[in-house]
Amino acid sequence: MSLPQSKYLRQTIEHIDPTAFDAVPVVEAMSKMAFQARNLARGCQIVDTMVQERDCTVILCLAGSLISAGLKKTLLTLVETNSVDCIVSTGANMVDMDFFEGLGFRHYIGDPDADDEQLQQLGIDRIYDTFISEHELRVCDATISLVADRLPPRPHSSREFMAALGAYLEEQNLGQDSLLRTCYAKQVPIFVPSLSDCSAGFGLTFHQQHSPKGYVSHDSVRDFSELTRIVSSSGSSGMLIIGGGVPKNFTADTVVCADVLGMPAKMHKYAVQITVADERDGALSGSTLREAHSWGKIESGAEQMIFAEATLALPNLASYVYHKKHWQARAEKRWNKIFSPVALLPEKTGSAGAQELSKARAALAVPVASK
Repeated sequence: MSLPQSKYLRQTIEHIDPTAFDAVPVVEAMSKMAFQARNLARGCQIVDTMVQERDCTVILCLAGSLISAGLKKTLLTLVETNSVDCIVSTGANMVDMDFFEGLGFRHYIGDPDADDEQLQQLGIDRIYDTFISEHELRVCDATISLVADRLPPRPHSSREFMAALGAYLEEQNLGQDSLLRTCYAKQVPIFVPSLSDCSAGFGLTFHQQHSPKGYVSHDSVRDFSELTRIVSSSGSSGMLIIGGGVPKNFTADTVVCADVLGMPAKMHKYAVQITVADERDGALSGSTLREAHSWGKIESGAEQMIFAEATLALPNLASYVYHKKHWQARAEKRWNKIFSPVALLPEKTGSAGAQELSKARAALAVPVASK
């Protein structure tokens, strides 16, 4: 790393731990307030009800820059306590942020008023007030290509590819606090419907270009089929939505898909959304959960919109659920087990992915983890 870049990449983002403080008294006091305080309190109660209902599959929908902002431990706590059974996410959260940090890289405290032209010249990318090294992201891209080189050359669902990334981190003994690695060990499915819209897109493009006789591709229809199968097989389902966009609508749509396919189809029984988006432009990030009822996607009565920024609201919600302790009676669902397991093939000597990763690591003097 050059000296000018190190001038900016100094203080790392620290992930808040929702188990380190008890938000229950605050949230319960908020239930007697108004506006978003009361909405947050009701949302917390609904999520805790999902957790108490043992046959309910809780689906966590993630959009926006969450892990880069310091929410990884918050999300990890929900997974580790079996309060979440499935994840549907943007690619950036899973690959550019979680997998990136799993490889040993970090996000840094930045400045929204920084000189973006200078940042660009130094190879520093800005996410509002957070900095990340573009050079280190290239290592992430190259590692994605390497993992793709080690998978059977066929179309894969994003769930399969996310499991492969988790398997890689476990094999390399990297990312003990990674969502991907933890979900792989606990058999929690992760779906990324827009897989190419992140470092995975760069890495898979490189992999395909250098594997013309057979390569890995993303089967987004299989994503839809697999998630629909999970929802249809569940006693009930609930959605905890952070942000909105594709993960929100993709998950909600599974109820309609099940109905079209003649599978058992129940509307999502519970839904809580944390967003700062506005409903007036018709975009799905801001559309209310009541609106989704008109489409036959979400039941009425146990849904709650929380119009708040995720870094403020989500740690309080996770802390509330954690300290209520109803998760202690909840077992793992291990939904990945209903699908064929994903196994990494032996590393291909001289593969394009391995060569690219070696060059990228050498450029940064990044040590190769021992197996």
